[in-house]
Amino acid sequence: MHERVLESVGIAIASGRLAPGNRLTLEGLQQEHGISRTVARDTMKVLESMNLVYSRRRVGIVVQEREHWNVFDPKLVRWRLASDRREIQYASLTELRIAVEPIAAAGAARRASAAERSQLVTLGAELRRLGEAGDLQNFLAADIEFHQLLLRSCGNEMFRALEGMVAEVLTSRTQQGLMPFKPRNEALQAHEDVAAAVAGGDCAVAERAMHHILDEVREAMGLGV
Repeated sequence: MHERVLESVGIAIASGRLAPGNRLTLEGLQQEHGISRTVARDTMKVLESMNLVYSRRRVGIVVQEREHWNVFDPKLVRWRLASDRREIQYASLTELRIAVEPIAAAGAARRASAAERSQLVTLGAELRRLGEAGDLQNFLAADIEFHQLLLRSCGNEMFRALEGMVAEVLTSRTQQGLMPFKPRNEALQAHEDVAAAVAGGDCAVAERAMHHILDEVREAMGLGV
């Protein structure tokens, strides 16, 4: 019940249906969603922790201006991608990935453990197999694991904190039918190239190959190259 209400109110804020400055009350949430006061209060606490709302004595609960939002929170990323403003969110997320993931790939080539290097190569081959088979659900799971492993193994704790965000954007692309039935060979090859470069400790090639992956994403999303 809590998650359902949180999702409903979160999407309303993320989409702009509940605009900055709009006021909410626990009583209004109880009536609209048929929930207890405890569930309404818990929902508001989560939204406040994400800086989507703030509460003031004698004022109530108010929707925050967008510049205060915790835009890296995976839940907010998911809600924004579920709204009619998804194209703006895809564009900003793709630009963020272009800025971060090539450097993360280079960092992984420099700092990843032997086990992490081996796992990346295995995942690259698995992505090839699943992509050619058109198994998009299992491809999605392997793709998320591939990109999260790069962020974990690059040695930069700031990049690692983006794992949840990357998972949400990859999941959304698949759920909204923005992935081809069979991923392009160029994308599959680029993943294998990243894995091989990381395994071989070649920072420059790893960074360049990750740029190829994200160039393909940008083109597929119609965001220009």
